[in-house]
Amino acid sequence: MDGEGVRNSTPWRLIPIIFVSAGLFGSPASARAQSERPVPAKSEPVVGKPESPVVGKPESLVVGKWETLFDGKTLSGWKRTEFGGGGEASVEDGFLVVDQGEELSGVNWTRAFPKMNYEIELEAQRRTGLDFFCAVTFPVSERFVTFVVGGWGGATVGISSINREDASQNETSTIRHFKDNRWYKIRVKVEPERIQTWIDEERVVDLDTKGKELGLRSGEIDLSVPLGLASFRTTAAFKEVRFRRLTSK
Repeated sequence: MDGEGVRNSTPWRLIPIIFVSAGLFGSPASARAQSERPVPAKSEPVVGKPESPVVGKPESLVVGKWETLFDGKTLSGWKRTEFGGGGEASVEDGFLVVDQGEELSGVNWTRAFPKMNYEIELEAQRRTGLDFFCAVTFPVSERFVTFVVGGWGGATVGISSINREDASQNETSTIRHFKDNRWYKIRVKVEPERIQTWIDEERVVDLDTKGKELGLRSGEIDLSVPLGLASFRTTAAFKEVRFRRLTSK
């Protein structure tokens, strides 16, 4: 990231019981009439709290089935992340667009989301700017990390943070060059003791998390939880945002 060579000297430059009488003491006709009354449908449990960042188990989710998180029409389920000086978020031509801000800009999910055994997939595009156009913040059990795509000046890819080291410094760090106005397919898979990520069809992170300290880079990125998409001094667009559970637990 711009100015990220010195890790700690600069900021990111980068969730009444109804009793129906069966006519026990009435006539058979009365009992029959009571028994034939329609039974009200049982209401579904409310999971999470809309407009609040809750991590939980989406009860409606089917294991293995991709669930859409962005409908291409509205920001339903998302809100602009309140980064200081962040750009606006909107829907344009079916894409979720995050405008360039002074530093971090982005959106975060306001509904329930699984903590483990899931995949999230999306497509991202850098429109203008020279730093990361896609930073996916996501839960790993009770912790959160960020998959950074194109950081530290536009080319660094990796997970922040591992053992308190940024994506530019830890074992997940790689260099990859990105083109403006080109869509890149991003996928993250979270399992017990393992995080994997892909860009297009290339696996770029295969991390054994056993015994490692996972956490977010210090600063405003913690506003992205439980699930967030962010950019740094860059206008970015996103589409086809979806996820699926890998197990029923």
